Amino acid sequence: MAKASEKYEVMYIINPNFSEEETAAVVEKFKALVEANGTLDELEEMGKRKLAYEINYITEGTYVLMKFTSGPEFPAELDRILGITDGILRRLITLRVE
Repeated sequence: MAKASEKYEVMYIINPNFSEEETAAVVEKFKALVEANGTLDELEEMGKRKLAYEINYITEGTYVLMKFTSGPEFPAELDRILGITDGILRRLITLRVE
């Protein structure tokens, strides 16, 4: 029997050197991916913030937080696609406890 949907959140950081159009395209790509595989509960573009530590000589990034509901198999695929997408500096997917 398949497990019911779970609530997740993903925080990802986009390279701050991307133009507004490039950043919007990345956000839209992942928004569409989540909507195709589950339900997007919340999308918050948090803007540019200083990183806790330097990543490849970059000291800030554009933070995006998405909360979504999906089956338990989707987050691994989302993580894989985030990992191979140009401009994604870091990402973290967690199970939401509410």
